This record gives sequence, C-alpha cells and structure tokens, in this order.
Amino acid sequence: MKILKTIFLFLVVGSTFAQTNCLCCETQHKQFDFWVGEWVVKDSLGNKVGENTISKIQENCVLLENWKGAQGGTGTSMNYFDSSDSTWNQLWVDNKGNVLKLKGKYTSGRMVLKSDLIKGKKVDFYYNQISWYQNKDGTVTQLWEIYDSNGKLLNTVFKGIYYRKLTAK
Repeated sequence: MKILKTIFLFLVVGSTFAQTNCLCCETQHKQFDFWVGEWVVKDSLGNKVGENTISKIQENCVLLENWKGAQGGTGTSMNYFDSSDSTWNQLWVDNKGNVLKLKGKYTSGRMVLKSDLIKGKKVDFYYNQISWYQNKDGTVTQLWEIYDSNGKLLNTVFKGIYYRKLTAK
C-alpha cells in the first residue's frame, strides 16, 4: 500500500509540474495561431503581393513573421502575448528601416493591434491599426488602416488575403 501511495504522489506531482512547465500554453497564447503557416498573399483582386511565413518560436511564446514582397521588400515581426497587461504586441522591422510597434487584443474573432499616436505631416496625429481574421474558407485577411486621433479612417494601406501554400490557387 505504501508503494501505491508513493506512485500516486509521484504521478500527481509529476503531472502538476508538467502542466505548469509550459509558460506560453494558456488559451490567450494561442489566440493568434490561426496566422501560423506558410502563405501566399494576394490583394483583393487576386494579384500575388508576396509570401509570408509565420512560425512559433521560443517554446511557443513568440510568433515570428518573415515577409517577402513580390516587389522585393522584406520584413520581420515578432508577436507575443504580454501577460503583465494582457495585450498582444508586434514589433515590425523591414529592409527599408521602417519600424512599427503595435499593441492590442484578440476580440470577436479578430486580432486588432494599434500603434501609439504618431505626429503626421497632413494630419496632426494618426495611428496605424492592423487587424487579422480567419475567413470561413481557411484564408486569413490582414487589413492595415490609418486613423486620425479622433478615430476617423484616413486610408487603407493594405488588404491582403493569405492562402496556405498547400492550397494557394
């Protein structure tokens, strides 16, 4: 009987340790998983605008994006859930030296990330907002918009439809 109690205690302690060992396995860390994969990206007219690979790294704590545009542009982003403020964050850097820092949340089936207000030339202040959502056919839409400080839409910078490379048409 003593051996059975020892084995039971070992199993309970072992399974508890196994459950707490993964720091990025909570539900919120999986909210952006619909974007993970190898993609062909097209505009709304069906023209190929690039390819993108999204992979999970750092023991599933970071989504790493590697973009290659059809016109030769490249960029990389790191995306992560910050437990300290319960937000998703993205840091984007491209081969032209552009940097974009975004923060936001997953809500109503969409990942919506925004930049801080930026001093503009044509408007006093604006912010970038990028949203991603999975479509019923398994594709993913990425929509990059610019808003003024009052939340008025100023411009749509990019609308891309992501097709998995295995199923790209």
